[in-house]
Amino acid sequence: MSRGLSACVHTLTSVHRFDSVESLFNTDFTQSSLLGVTVVDIQTASIVIASASVVAGVVYYAFQIRHQSHMIQQQNKIRETDLAIRINPLFNLNAIEFQRAALKVMALEFKDYDDFVKRYGSLSTEAPESLAVHTMLNFFEGIGYLLKNNLVNIDLVWTYYGQADILVWEKIRPLLEGMAKQLDIPLDTPAEYLYNEMKKRKQKLQQSTAKGE
Repeated sequence: MSRGLSACVHTLTSVHRFDSVESLFNTDFTQSSLLGVTVVDIQTASIVIASASVVAGVVYYAFQIRHQSHMIQQQNKIRETDLAIRINPLFNLNAIEFQRAALKVMALEFKDYDDFVKRYGSLSTEAPESLAVHTMLNFFEGIGYLLKNNLVNIDLVWTYYGQADILVWEKIRPLLEGMAKQLDIPLDTPAEYLYNEMKKRKQKLQQSTAKGE
């Protein structure tokens, strides 16, 4: 046993060049590199790991807040869309009523607002022609409001109403321009916005088709 202890002491004093056995036992091994790793290295690694954990926690928390904010925005949009649909009774038109009004409008024959009044009477009456015009106008006003406020997807609107909106709006626009001029009011309405967006989408699709995309 004494030989083994002597060998160990001899090895330590040889590696670290201790002058004596006393200097060996008086050495502060907290800074020793017998195993290639010091206590300082371990402390540094611990600090790095702790810092990384804090950063990861902050990133995760920020991600959760962002996700929750997105979900709240989506829920608010759904509620606002639902409210807009409930407020506008013309959103409750069934397919037959919509088609009848659209066909009635497209069958009208007039040159301008004054010619329409001569043929069918004022737009403020309850004549079938006037009601058909207002039905289409108010319906597309509602769709335009939803689209302008990003409450409905433009692709969805184009798929179901794009072509109909363009045809109907181009038909009744002279009437609305005449009425706006008579009442001295601007024609800048959600329905006008909807028409412009549908025209842009149609042109974009036509260009894509021409390029073979």
